[in-house]
Amino acid sequence: MNIFLWILQILLALHTVMGAVWKFSHSAEQTMPSLKAIPSGVWWALAGVELLCALCLILPALYKPAAVLVPVAATCIAVIMLSFCAIHFLAGNTDLGSPIYWLVVAALCAFIAYARAVLQPLG
Repeated sequence: MNIFLWILQILLALHTVMGAVWKFSHSAEQTMPSLKAIPSGVWWALAGVELLCALCLILPALYKPAAVLVPVAATCIAVIMLSFCAIHFLAGNTDLGSPIYWLVVAALCAFIAYARAVLQPLG
C-alpha cells in the first residue's frame, strides 16, 4: 500500500506542477471560458499554491517529519478542483467534461489525504 500511495503522490505532484506551469502561461479564460471570473492575480496565486502543494507531496521522501504535509497538500488540491467545479457551474455552464475531470482529481486527492492520515501514515 505504501508503494502504491507513493506512486499516486508522485503522479499527483507531476499533474499539479503541470497545472501550475499552465497557469503561469495561460489566463483562466484561455483555460476554460467559464473560469474567467477568476482574476489574474488569484490565478497566479493558485499556481504558486499548487507548486507548494506539489512540493509537500514529495518532500517526505527526503525529510520524514514533513509527512504531515501530505494530507494537507492533497486536501488543498482537492479544494482547488472543487472550486473550479463550483465556478464552472455558477457561470451557467452545463458542460460536464471538465467538471468530471476535476472531480476525479479531487477524489484521488481525498483518497491520498485519507490514506496518509489514517490508513498508512508516513510519520
